[in-house]
Amino acid sequence: MRLHTWKELVYLDAMALVLALIILLGGPQPLRVALGLPFVLFLPGYCLIAALFPRQGDLDGIERIALSFGLSIAVVPLIGLGLNYTPWGIRLYPILISLLIWILGLSALGLTRRRRLPPEERFTIALELKPPAWRALTPLDRVLSIVLIAAIIFAVGSIVYVVKTPKVGERFTEFYILGPSGNAEGYPRRLTLGESGRVILGIVNHEYARVEYRVTVRQGTDDLVQLGPLVLNHEEKWEEPLAFTPRRAGENQKIEFLLYKTGETPQPGIPYVKAGDTTPSVEPYRSLHLWINVVNPSPANSPGDEAS
Repeated sequence: MRLHTWKELVYLDAMALVLALIILLGGPQPLRVALGLPFVLFLPGYCLIAALFPRQGDLDGIERIALSFGLSIAVVPLIGLGLNYTPWGIRLYPILISLLIWILGLSALGLTRRRRLPPEERFTIALELKPPAWRALTPLDRVLSIVLIAAIIFAVGSIVYVVKTPKVGERFTEFYILGPSGNAEGYPRRLTLGESGRVILGIVNHEYARVEYRVTVRQGTDDLVQLGPLVLNHEEKWEEPLAFTPRRAGENQKIEFLLYKTGETPQPGIPYVKAGDTTPSVEPYRSLHLWINVVNPSPANSPGDEAS
């Protein structure tokens, strides 16, 4: 087989677009990994090199490949850093779109610069594959060839095994409360009896399973609010405003936010390892609390504003 072209960037762009389509359609994970690795670790740097050095004699093949990997490792974190300061953040789709724009833009620039050069000066990939003349090889070359083939098969098999048997990471649930503005500040610290305090309550499931939760907001032995059941899939987030009304006045009233995990079931497509004890417990799975001064409507009984 003989390959001789200076438009290899077109094929690489097509591969990047196929990967984007697979991700958007929720394609199989092994294929996403197989195309995603060169998409992140090779293509950003290779397209940059192609745009900067369009001539055949600018760099040799080994230098292009080595610089492609090195520049990709440098460029991708910088793109992620830039996304961190945008409203989109470092998430799958913003990263995918950003890298696509980078790759397609630099590919177009590289192809344009090559087209303006005389054909004999353009960087061209010339590759010829033909079966080796086995009998012409020395014994040492035969042994080395066999070892190389075995190493390639072992490497491919290892990658397939890792992709097909992903490990389950740490299992946990994020449980948090935020102030009414959505930040970790502005929590209610002083309320008049009968007045409602408002916070934002959040739950994020990292349990590698579909989990059912219940939430109770409690003051002493009094249940102020009960929520649930809330069923979240793995990596699913629930965040809603929550209002609660204390039932007793006093300084430093402890308002508890209790999260109960009342059940979990395996989720299709998610590696599942049963936890040591998945039996629903009467004890809260996670708990948070606020200290609030609750004053009577009468100004004469108002306590101080300090809260802890």
